[in-house]
Amino acid sequence: MMISRAALAAAVLLTASAQGAQAQNMVPAPLADRVAITNPDNYTDLESVHGGAGPMAFASLYDARRDDSVRFDLGTNFLFLHRGVIYPGGGIGAHYHNAVEEMFVILSGEAEFTVDSRTSLLQAPVGAPARLGSNHAIVNPTDEPIEWLNINVSTIPGYYDAYDLGDARVDAELDDIPQFIVADLSGKKLRDVENYDGGTGPVRVHRALQPSVFFTPWTYFDHVVIPNGSSIGPIAKPGLSEVFYVLSGTGEATISGETVSIEEGHVIPAGLGETRSFVSTGDEPLELMVIGVARDMETKREYMVSDDAKIRR
Repeated sequence: MMISRAALAAAVLLTASAQGAQAQNMVPAPLADRVAITNPDNYTDLESVHGGAGPMAFASLYDARRDDSVRFDLGTNFLFLHRGVIYPGGGIGAHYHNAVEEMFVILSGEAEFTVDSRTSLLQAPVGAPARLGSNHAIVNPTDEPIEWLNINVSTIPGYYDAYDLGDARVDAELDDIPQFIVADLSGKKLRDVENYDGGTGPVRVHRALQPSVFFTPWTYFDHVVIPNGSSIGPIAKPGLSEVFYVLSGTGEATISGETVSIEEGHVIPAGLGETRSFVSTGDEPLELMVIGVARDMETKREYMVSDDAKIRR
């Protein structure tokens, strides 16, 4: 019996709400121990991922499935963040997830993204989400390696699933206009906001992906640029965890009273109810990618109709 995507989404949303409602913020480690740092020396080389063209290399910066997962329990269904490189001719083969949502992001070069069997060549920096039940893949058709990120949010705490199609998507027919959702990180859509999240000075922001994009508790994907001398926060978000990836620049992050210096490639987690603030300290702006995940689906629905969500559309 075939199950429609709408029925699948409804079922997993119920699961996400039930599971997420039980989640509690359990992040006992000091902030300095929770900040993940991109280090290519830690990458693992792989010839093929999900039947992809290969080769590539990556490491997990955060993964709720690991033995020390309590360190990564933000009180939500944020599952993992991978950072790596896709070598020339390499890629990730077409595959499905029916219990998790995933997004590939490239920070350099260009790549062929496939979502729902439609393929387009995208220029970095850019991302493309694969919602529940959407097949997806990525190929590097160029002669240069591309810097790559993978973000994953589950419907069930700590749970991951995948079904490979055995299709590397090499030489796929390309659409000039992508027939899938794209997250623009180019900066062209940034707008100036004063006192963002209670901070000081002007900040440039863009909500690259709205809550309605996702079927899971994944709630938004933001691009934030903080000029020197400006800041965001402090602010607490009882119903939302956030994971911040530093795209460029240097600064300081303060989470629940603990402060650390941050720079390009650092990842800073903020769990449910933790206060968070960021300030740019270098000559260049502090540029952040922000992944927001709600406690459960009811919290996400409440957020979607809130004044805060309306302002950030």
